[in-house]
Amino acid sequence: MPTFSRVFGLGKSQLELDFVDVSLQRDNSLFIDPFGIAQALDRWSLDAATTVGTFFQQVIDDIRAGHEDNARQLLLNLREPNETRLGYSANRPKGAGIGEQQAEEIFEALRTSSAVRHGFITALEECELMIPGISHDKISDLTTNILRGQLVEYTRAQCGLHNVPMQNVPIDPVFDTDTMRWQEGYAELPVWRNRPILLVPKSAVRYSPAYHAERYYQHYVLNFLKERELANPASNLVRLIRNEHKKTERRVVTKKDLAARYPGAKNFLFEFSRQNPHVLRDYREDLKRMEATDTGSDVDSDDETVIADALAAVLRQTPTGDDHATAYHRLMIGIVELLFFPKLTHPKKEREIHEGRKRIDIVMENAARTGLFFTIPNIRRLPCAYVPLECKNYGREVGNPELDQLAGRFSVNRGKLGFLCCRHFENRDLFIRRCRDTFRDDRGLVLPLDDDTLLGYLNAIARGARNGLEREWSDLVNEVWLN
Repeated sequence: MPTFSRVFGLGKSQLELDFVDVSLQRDNSLFIDPFGIAQALDRWSLDAATTVGTFFQQVIDDIRAGHEDNARQLLLNLREPNETRLGYSANRPKGAGIGEQQAEEIFEALRTSSAVRHGFITALEECELMIPGISHDKISDLTTNILRGQLVEYTRAQCGLHNVPMQNVPIDPVFDTDTMRWQEGYAELPVWRNRPILLVPKSAVRYSPAYHAERYYQHYVLNFLKERELANPASNLVRLIRNEHKKTERRVVTKKDLAARYPGAKNFLFEFSRQNPHVLRDYREDLKRMEATDTGSDVDSDDETVIADALAAVLRQTPTGDDHATAYHRLMIGIVELLFFPKLTHPKKEREIHEGRKRIDIVMENAARTGLFFTIPNIRRLPCAYVPLECKNYGREVGNPELDQLAGRFSVNRGKLGFLCCRHFENRDLFIRRCRDTFRDDRGLVLPLDDDTLLGYLNAIARGARNGLEREWSDLVNEVWLN
């Protein structure tokens, strides 16, 4: 199966990649989830959520204000998003079908929806619950279209990180939140068999998106109705079940009987939710709680113990020195992805000229909702929206120049935490003291990741002991911070 990583020779497993390593010959049954994006804390997701919310609210506002031509025009610019290879299809990618006809059908579904007319729907994902004809596959396609501009930039960053060649190709319209218009244009993108490819962050996709009409109906709506029927002495849905052995009776209501009386059509779900808003509110809050954890991606199905063991072996075998700096840098991209995802996401390569020398850094976005990378900015009050990693494949020790170089990247807006990846220390205690001095001078928190440290982390994953890494990371921070 020709996946993106195989076609472009990346030599990496899915666990070493920030994006979905899609099959290029068929659609992959994954869906972009706007709710999941809206709950994330990294900068890419925050910007993406704003774009989706702005577009959808404009469509809803236009419909409610009677500006139907404006709403229709916004929707008619949607295209079949084949570039991502996500969604439902058979054989070659064809998209789930947001062409002109489908866009018109979506417009009619929104225009005629009671939920829209009453202002009850506030987010795109809620269409899954209350608007007939708009389900999670269409919502994913809509989101892809709306986020095409952000996905183009993300794809270019990932291709730059992994040295994937790109071509200047025409792309489908990009939504501009400043002008509230669609813009035609060209973009540098990877191309396979004359078709452009858009990469999607694996943190943004789900096999089954959070908002799901059947789950809402079964586990929230019917449960509420069951309790209401049980509380009604006159309910004809209540059955008496007698236990002859214990001489007891209990009142029961079956979901089968409830479903027969209250079919789970989307129009019913809207009316029910409007009359019982606390049930929908409970559903939303439960989904938010489930999203507020640093869980791995749906697509990370590889055995991480095997991958960690293999990466440790490659690290041990990688020689030091300038001739092998590129190999070490490529290896570190995969290692930090395995170690820190989903807490650190969206790695990209930044190049700068520093005193005549070209420097290449990896910069990741802090997406943590729990653990150390959440605690540092929110409890310890050290900003770290972005976390840079500098890789030094020296055969000698790193010292003050390398430390100062990384500290020079810090700022309040970018963040003041970074990793210095290097090979070995002859005197690690001396380097830690230098890191302490840098931190005390308010020049930022530099944490060393030498081979011994990285091998310890990888071996923990290989043993199935990933949960212990948070403690080890905290110990590394405290080694600099508290002494």
